[in-house]
Amino acid sequence: MAPAHLRLRIGLAASGWVALGATALPGGSPLRWIPVLAFVALAPGLALLHPQPAGLRPGARLEALALAAPVSLSLAALAATSLFLVEGFSTTAFMVSLAAFVTVVAALPGVPLPAATRGAVERERSGVRVKRKPGGAR
Repeated sequence: MAPAHLRLRIGLAASGWVALGATALPGGSPLRWIPVLAFVALAPGLALLHPQPAGLRPGARLEALALAAPVSLSLAALAATSLFLVEGFSTTAFMVSLAAFVTVVAALPGVPLPAATRGAVERERSGVRVKRKPGGAR
C-alpha cells in the first residue's frame, strides 16, 4: 500500500475522533463546530469512496469528491434517525457512531466508481482513439 493512501486512511479514521474531542469545547467556539461540520459533511463519504486499491484516476477523483458530501450527509441522516428511533440520540452517541463507522470503513477498499472502471479515462490512458460520427453519435 502506498504511503499516501495509508496517510489518507489514517487521517480519515482519526478525523472522527478529533471531531468527537472537539465537542468538549465551548458551544459557540469555531474550534468546536468547524471540525465537527467538516467531519460529518465529508469523512463518511470519503471513507466509502476514496480508498481504492489501485488509486484513483483524475476523472474518478473528481467523482469521489463530488459524491462525498451527499453520501456523508445521507449516512449522517441515517445514523441520527436510527438513534432517534431507539430514543438514544445525543451528540456523543451520534459522533461515536459516525467515527466508528469511518474508522472501520477506512480500513476497507473503497466502493468502485464508474469513472474508475470505464469510460473516457481508460481510452485516454490506452492511447486508443475513438472515431465519432458527426452529431456526437458513435
